Amino acid sequence: MAVIVVTGTGTEIGKTVVTAAVAAVAAAAGRSVAVLKPAQTGVAPGEPGDVAEVVRLAGGVTAVELARFPEPLAPATAARRAGLAPVGPERIAEAAGELAADHDLVLVEGAGGLLVRFDDTGATLADAAALLGAPVLVVTPAGLGTLNTAALTGEALRARGLAQLGVVIGSWPAEPDLAALCNRSDLPPAAGAPLLGAVPEGAGALTPEAFRSAAAGWLAPPLGGRMDTEAWAAAAH
Repeated sequence: MAVIVVTGTGTEIGKTVVTAAVAAVAAAAGRSVAVLKPAQTGVAPGEPGDVAEVVRLAGGVTAVELARFPEPLAPATAARRAGLAPVGPERIAEAAGELAADHDLVLVEGAGGLLVRFDDTGATLADAAALLGAPVLVVTPAGLGTLNTAALTGEALRARGLAQLGVVIGSWPAEPDLAALCNRSDLPPAAGAPLLGAVPEGAGALTPEAFRSAAAGWLAPPLGGRMDTEAWAAAAH
């Protein structure tokens, strides 16, 4: 897998930290890694965006941001309101392809969910994934409601003929409630894809050294980690 597209079932659910964890594990294994953020919204010029956070946590990775729009809105809306050109799927696929020529792994981090509009034609991250022929990693919340959004995202991927690599829980609570505990085993059948990890809440606040040291324990072997997600899920019962 030279390219992995990382999306969420919503916003503010830990997608950037999961991207950083995957990057950190790959880099620790000696792989060259690039992270591509097609559209950064809600960040002013000069302020650090998501790719800067991935670099801070994961270390020596190549970071590329294609466009930045100041308002925290869907990319198409943010671009239109700023009077700036949007980023379409062709440009995303071209940039990811160029990075893949020089890197072992390219992580394309979307904005919000899979079908958030990137331009006024209705193009989405799913269209970029289709052009790339890349699998999609879905980041989900832990608690109540996540089964529905994971199922909807999985159905959208399958309807488009896109491969879902798996799901990762973006912020596993220190004190999980009953819904979160049950979701450990209920997410895979709901999403139609395996559970490939769970990143603890607050992981992004760790020092970079602590983050890189712990990251492999949060991810399953298909993402380069050592977490036994089946045993972890079974422990909930």
